[in-house]
Amino acid sequence: MTETSSAVRAHMEAIIIFFTGTVMQDKHNGLAVRSKLWVEAGGEPVFGKGRRILLEAIGTYGSINQAAKEINISYRKAWSYIAIMEERLGIRLIERQVGGRNGGGASLTAEAKMFLSQYGELEQDIERVVDERFRRIFQRNGR
Repeated sequence: MTETSSAVRAHMEAIIIFFTGTVMQDKHNGLAVRSKLWVEAGGEPVFGKGRRILLEAIGTYGSINQAAKEINISYRKAWSYIAIMEERLGIRLIERQVGGRNGGGASLTAEAKMFLSQYGELEQDIERVVDERFRRIFQRNGR
C-alpha cells in the first residue's frame, strides 16, 4: 500500500457513509430504483455527487474559477466546498498556483485523485448491489 493510499484510508476510517434509496416509477410504468450517496465526517457532510463533479472539473480545467463556472456555482462557493472537504477529510485536495504573469491554476493532489477513485469504486459497487437487490426483491414479488 502506498503512503498516499494509507493516508486516505486512515482518514476514511473516521468517515461515515450514507446512502438513501427511493423507488420511483419510470415512464413505462415499470419500477426503477434511484439512490444518493454521500460521505459524512463527525455528522457533517463531506462529499457527494456535487463535490465530486467540482473536483473532476478542477482536474479537467486546471482552474477553480473555470470549474466553478462550468458547474454553475460561484468561485466563493467552490472555495468554501474545497476548504470544508480538506478540513473534514484531513487531506489536501488541491494544489494551488498563485496568479501572476502566466496566471494561476489548480490541480488535484495525489490524495484527491485517490479519494475520487475510491469514491467512484464505492459508488459503482453500491449501484450494482442496489440494482441487483431491487431486481431480486421486486421480481420475486411479481411487480
